[in-house]
Amino acid sequence: MVSANSLSGRLEDPARDAGYVDPPPRKGFFTDTSVCIGCKACEVACKEWNAVPEDGIDLLGMSYDNTGGLGADSWRAVAFIEQSRPVGNQTAPFASAATGRSAEQLQQDTVAAGIDVFDEASRLGTGVPGGQPLADAAADASGGCGSGGGCGCGAQASATTRASGTAEQGEQFLGMPGMLAPAALPDRDGRQSMRWLMMSNVCKHCTHAACLDVCPTGSLFRTEFGTVVVQEDICNGCGYCVSACPYGVIDKREVDGRAWKCTLCYDRLGEGDTPACAKACPTESIQYGDLDELRERAERRRQQLHDVGVTEARLYGHDPDDGVGGDGAFFLLLDEPEVYGLPPDPVVTTRDLPSMYKHMVVAAGAMVLGVVAAAVGRR
Repeated sequence: MVSANSLSGRLEDPARDAGYVDPPPRKGFFTDTSVCIGCKACEVACKEWNAVPEDGIDLLGMSYDNTGGLGADSWRAVAFIEQSRPVGNQTAPFASAATGRSAEQLQQDTVAAGIDVFDEASRLGTGVPGGQPLADAAADASGGCGSGGGCGCGAQASATTRASGTAEQGEQFLGMPGMLAPAALPDRDGRQSMRWLMMSNVCKHCTHAACLDVCPTGSLFRTEFGTVVVQEDICNGCGYCVSACPYGVIDKREVDGRAWKCTLCYDRLGEGDTPACAKACPTESIQYGDLDELRERAERRRQQLHDVGVTEARLYGHDPDDGVGGDGAFFLLLDEPEVYGLPPDPVVTTRDLPSMYKHMVVAAGAMVLGVVAAAVGRR
């Protein structure tokens, strides 16, 4: 029997609500976009394990994103967002204040200082032993002014340091290839205004899954792990699920007309294995586990980033009181959801079905009464 909160509202255990007597802890994904490097290993692993066909070689002109988005043949899609940002803080009391030296100059200072950026990346890329920011450590070693300065003295000092150092060693410092996003040329103060955002998008496995609610054949079902899976062998291709999804995730495959989407590797979960995409992720940007534990881990990570100055970090899809009852796959973002192509306030599209049915019954009753009254009046 359908319970009162099955279509919307807070729901502690969707698997139990679906009829499982003693389900295991709900499983899910936490995707930390702050450590995503855009390697697309998740896309490849997903396609290989699930035998998802190739979706064409399309040069979309969207940075390195040639997938374009989720679909029947793309169950994981890595977004590359090259984002221009104003140079200098634009709000009081920091209006027109410098934001620091260019990314290229920071890279050169870091290399010259002998700092292992990969070792620092394992520590979130935010500091070196003692809590000193990486940019400041590199600038100190090169004689610069640190991450907060825009005076350009770092470039002069680092050049002097490198010149003296290489003279002693009898070698010439040739520099290193850029390790950051491509960007416009620095301004006169040596600052750049480009950053790169990357995110591996996937089906959200909503607590209240509208795609499941509207499926007329039962092709979509809730698993014992709380995930939502398509049984393609009984899908009739009606497409109701496609229009019902608030995220635009599920899609119909052109060659057979059936609906397809991420299954969170249901076959692997049954064997106690990690989903293919999370297993392949080299930076652990995609993390798999018990959903409650992932939410706690995500909040710690958000606070960790705030503590080191990344105050724009926010969680998306983690709240069980949101419009879909919380997502089984949620994200840590570094900008507004719309920047990543995500709806800012998703709402399960079947939320208003009960009230719609009530209005339909009332309207039908009024119509019947009207007909009866008209018939009686004629007599």
